[in-house]
Amino acid sequence: MSSGRGEGGGREFNALLEELRVRIADGRYALGQVLPPQRELADEFGVSRDTVQRVLRELKDEGWIESRQGSGSRVVKSPIHSGKVPQEAPRLRAALGPFITRAFAQPVVRLDVFTLTSESLDAHVRLQAEHIRTGEITTPERIELRMLLPAESLELPYPRALKSADAAEEAAGTEQLDRLQEQIQERLRGITRRHTTSLRAALRNLETEGLVPSVSVEVRSIPLVPAFKLYLRPGAEALFGPYEVVERSILLDDGTEMDALDVLGLGSTLIRHVNDEGDPNSTGSVFMESMQAWFDACWQRLSATF
Repeated sequence: MSSGRGEGGGREFNALLEELRVRIADGRYALGQVLPPQRELADEFGVSRDTVQRVLRELKDEGWIESRQGSGSRVVKSPIHSGKVPQEAPRLRAALGPFITRAFAQPVVRLDVFTLTSESLDAHVRLQAEHIRTGEITTPERIELRMLLPAESLELPYPRALKSADAAEEAAGTEQLDRLQEQIQERLRGITRRHTTSLRAALRNLETEGLVPSVSVEVRSIPLVPAFKLYLRPGAEALFGPYEVVERSILLDDGTEMDALDVLGLGSTLIRHVNDEGDPNSTGSVFMESMQAWFDACWQRLSATF
């Protein structure tokens, strides 16, 4: 999750963070590769070195890179397979980028998504939208996206500020901790709103610009705390992954840095399940059928307009 910090109200920070995430996700910065020097990144994106340093620290916190003084920043985590892996011989472990690439290779792009935020999806969908504009992929006839997000009224167990181990500090800082907790929750809501707006615009603009004949984007909220993320290509394949709870430092918009419980979003483990049309009782087919039924039931019976 991005921290939403940096220059210009966070715009430069967020833009650079999202672009570096996409470059790691699509393999332009491969596993083991050293990222360009900070000065080079600052010049390319027209931002200060301070902004670059903040972005690199965020990527390090998320586990994507490691940084050593004098050696630069090296990619230590990358998608487990690329879009070159044939769909006929799927691996169980997977990554979101190739999944979205396969979805956008179809005449009708259909996606059903349940997630904590829309951040990871936003980055990959915007990349595909740009590929449509540049003619790198065949223009689909229609795009249909349904996404379920947790209701903003929910009190989520993560991200959550950690209490001080010092009893005296804890007693004196209870009120401050409550304020920080609300800031952390609002930060998450802000991330969700920002990326949901970006995702909607990226897809709907394709229709407005006359590039895709028909686009449908529906986002709804449900009163459930996501313990996992689910990406479905109805009738074809699914990605499923539990959220791993970790302790990490979070920097709030006002500059306050604190330890918190959070979950790994971008970079979390995803398991791929493929529908076997020849065997309705295969593990992949049964998983696809059950999770699609679960998603449809939540959509029809539990959801409200986001």
